[in-house]
Amino acid sequence: MSTALIVGASRGIGLELARQYRADGWRVIATARKVADCDALRRLGAEAHQVDVTNAESIGGLGWKLDDEKIDAAWLVAGIYGPDHAGFPTEKEFDDVMHTNVLAAMRLLPIVAPLVTATRGKVAVISSRMGSIGERKSNQGSLYRASKAALNSVLADAALTYGPQGATCLTFHPGWVQTDMGGANATLTVEQSAAGLRATLAKATPAQNGAFLNYDGTPIPW
Repeated sequence: MSTALIVGASRGIGLELARQYRADGWRVIATARKVADCDALRRLGAEAHQVDVTNAESIGGLGWKLDDEKIDAAWLVAGIYGPDHAGFPTEKEFDDVMHTNVLAAMRLLPIVAPLVTATRGKVAVISSRMGSIGERKSNQGSLYRASKAALNSVLADAALTYGPQGATCLTFHPGWVQTDMGGANATLTVEQSAAGLRATLAKATPAQNGAFLNYDGTPIPW
């Protein structure tokens, strides 16, 4: 049985990834910050762990629990948008966004990626097209944009480290999705986005290690 790990599966894309993998007969290991969300994941048939991705001890505890696991597909989904303005962020706004979107990945990837190399599997982070510098046409949500550009850099480093060991590392734009962050007017349902992400990851080859992709597999400029 193939195993998927989803970090940040309490709602939205992470929860839907867990649901779809379970529906396809995968073993799913998932994390959420709240006890109630872990209980909901267990009702889906997932193995749930309570993890706060902004807490180093909590991440370390997850690493201990995952010791000796072999993961076929790992997703780092947890993230926040932060302030919508393009002006100076407060120190708290900066810390909240960067700790959740960037520092968490820097701490998680060294734990998760080695579990993927054992299966020659794949590890993916949920980024955003808003993190693309090559496509930049707006400064709205500048802190979020900066965090996702930094996340892409973290993933690129992971690709250089773990790609030669057998892991295919990718960063994804999930599309404009009808989540709390994307809003009701978004063009994709959560189900459509998750299905596209899963299909693209499944088709990805080692030659794509380090790529920045849309949920449908279209390359995105850095």
